[in-house]
Amino acid sequence: MNTKESIIMDEQNVTVTLTLDNDEELECEVLTIYSVGEQEYIALLPLTEDGEANEDGEVYIYRYEEIDDEPSLSNIEDDDEYDATAEAFDEWLDEQEFNEMLEDEEE
Repeated sequence: MNTKESIIMDEQNVTVTLTLDNDEELECEVLTIYSVGEQEYIALLPLTEDGEANEDGEVYIYRYEEIDDEPSLSNIEDDDEYDATAEAFDEWLDEQEFNEMLEDEEE
């Protein structure tokens, strides 16, 4: 899937508008940008038409880099690379859930 993207930051969150191969636009929230080795990756959560997080748990992961101070996303073509990035994202997600659980206990 080839995509073009535009990244918009507001006070609450950062969103990316992906333009898919069929010219369909898909609004996504940026969950995190993280590194695996020397490469950075971005995890995106597709939003509904109402701007709410989708309920199916689908997350898109792309290579992320800045070229001339402009963000650029590219597909991950290699299965081993994808597996490593997905594992790193799962670890990040587990850490977020753990931190949320600690915050709930403190309240």
